[in-house]
Amino acid sequence: MRVEVDVPKCVSSGQCVLLAPDVFDQRDDDGLVVLLDENPPAELRAAVRESALVCPAAAIRLVES
Repeated sequence: MRVEVDVPKCVSSGQCVLLAPDVFDQRDDDGLVVLLDENPPAELRAAVRESALVCPAAAIRLVES
């Protein structure tokens, strides 16, 4: 799995950070998403999938390999 984020679409809700803090963070100045790990390990993938599902802006895209 590869994670992609569309930063301009992000609305700074922080749901991704709450669900997968090892994969996502937020910028201090505006709260926009920061991708920490574009290829998360297997044990984090369920949380990353949930993050993509609950993102209110649909700013997270998962590319399955």
